Amino acid sequence: MSEASHPRDAAATSRGIVDCAAVDEGLLSRLRAIVGPRFLLTGASRTRPYTTGYRYGSGAVAAVVLPGSLVELWQTLGCCVACGAIVIMQAANTGLTGGSTPDGSYDRPVVLINAKRIRILHLIGDGRQVVSFPGTTLHDIEAALRPLRREPHSVIGSSCIGASVFGGICNNSGGSLVQRGPAYTEYALFAKVDERGTLQLVNHLGIALGSDPEIALERLEAGRFEPDEIEWNDNRRASDTSYVDHVRDVDAPTPARFNADPSRLYEASGSAGKLALLAARTDTFPVSNQTAVFYIGTNDAAMLTKLRRDILAGFSALPVVGEYMHREAYDVAARYGKDSFAAIRWLGTNRLHFLFAAKSRVDALARTFPFLPANLSDRLLQGMSRLLLQHLPKRMNLFRDRFEHHLILKMSDDGIGEARAYLTEHFGHAAGDFFECTGDEAEKALLHRFVAAGAAIRFQAIHRGKVGDIVALDVALRRDERNWVEKLPGEIEENIAKKLYYGHFFCHVFHQDYILKAGADAHAVEEAMLELLDARGAEYPAEHNVGHCYPAKPVLAEHYRALDPKNIFNPGIGKTSRAADWGGRAPLPAAHAPQQIEESRS
Repeated sequence: MSEASHPRDAAATSRGIVDCAAVDEGLLSRLRAIVGPRFLLTGASRTRPYTTGYRYGSGAVAAVVLPGSLVELWQTLGCCVACGAIVIMQAANTGLTGGSTPDGSYDRPVVLINAKRIRILHLIGDGRQVVSFPGTTLHDIEAALRPLRREPHSVIGSSCIGASVFGGICNNSGGSLVQRGPAYTEYALFAKVDERGTLQLVNHLGIALGSDPEIALERLEAGRFEPDEIEWNDNRRASDTSYVDHVRDVDAPTPARFNADPSRLYEASGSAGKLALLAARTDTFPVSNQTAVFYIGTNDAAMLTKLRRDILAGFSALPVVGEYMHREAYDVAARYGKDSFAAIRWLGTNRLHFLFAAKSRVDALARTFPFLPANLSDRLLQGMSRLLLQHLPKRMNLFRDRFEHHLILKMSDDGIGEARAYLTEHFGHAAGDFFECTGDEAEKALLHRFVAAGAAIRFQAIHRGKVGDIVALDVALRRDERNWVEKLPGEIEENIAKKLYYGHFFCHVFHQDYILKAGADAHAVEEAMLELLDARGAEYPAEHNVGHCYPAKPVLAEHYRALDPKNIFNPGIGKTSRAADWGGRAPLPAAHAPQQIEESRS
């Protein structure tokens, strides 16, 4: 099969291999010609909002490029490859491990491409599937599907902070919905660089678009394709259809889902930015006719262990959501996530990106005045949150006082009666109790759970100097694990100021945030904790990118190397090599190839 390459422009060809150390001005002038001066950002003050991770990671770049179309994105990629630059792809920049931002230094100029302007989508097959683009968010798909009574893979949590569809796919993000598993697709249109240094456009989207790359990209973006050009019967999957059976196996000695699971690494899925994803095709799902949310509390973790096993193995209907929260996480989220809670509830998720942008501007301004704290925006927002009235329902707060462990269980249709009968029989006493939420209580309970991650960051920012770093672990426990409540040895415990546990209980995926005491060695604490997790047969990370926090396990590192043999895209991810050509021979200049696109599945 032939594949399309992006030819080097005449100027680059006449000079031969570009001197990476002196390429910046030539590279910038060409990028400026593609996207225009307004959408080419240079200098630390202008690029910082893109080069600083939502929670972790930062580094310098030669430029941030904001393409406005797939063609501009394709041309930008060609320019970067021709000039020997590193490419880091980014959409919403809501990741928690620095997976879409630079980190430290590199051996070549770095160009960060933020594609949030390409924020469109096409519904196909009467809304059974959606074709998303680099800037498409989960909220965008929710809004488009609402009239059809359908929804995307994830509708809670990630959609609250404006996460992109591509972020979920590229990172195998699991989400909170028990029945759907990690974000996954085998239908994708992407650009990659082969062993010869040739930039290729590969169409495995299952939509016939023709052989000319730029015409194909223009057609796709405009939706100029006919129903009979869409392939429906080629046995590929647009979601993880096997997960509903996989998660029910409560006696399996392996986790239900984790980032390096070989069964869920396929081209763009699990790619972590080691190729440039331009379009992806994913399943949508029917909205339940009826739902109910039960709020459960207990001081006996064994009660929740039994509940999980009984529901997964014995109920005819799987839960929609099963979100766990420990009392300490409840308390920190109640105080330090209050403004986020209010912003999402009052303004909606579609306006959150404006708030994030304003927050970045305030912090940028603070950096220009040495007498202002670097975390000025956090301090202002936390001060304003004290003026807000009590935001959590009375019954939830009463359960907080009574119980250490909290579970939010959402069921749909026939599962509602099953859950109601089970809870009535097994709960409703001093050791463990429940109540069925009103609509307002249900919305607030779920929202409270999902502001917990940001609350940990806020706590550290407000108490900077009094506490140390955050060790944030994203852990998948074995499906047969019964002792899921962590017990740390004293030599680790003595380093910790606060422990925040929350997660997706039925998938046995937990987010464990440890706010350390001032002066504690974060690296040593994390290494000791990972040794304990290894001994328990746990996997990590469970649903976030390895980013620059975790080492990529061998199967994942090989996936990265197969996708990007020249190590041009996002080098160093998962603590892999940052060197050109993975530290081997010097990289070749971009090669010529026929102007055709591979359209069949490889």
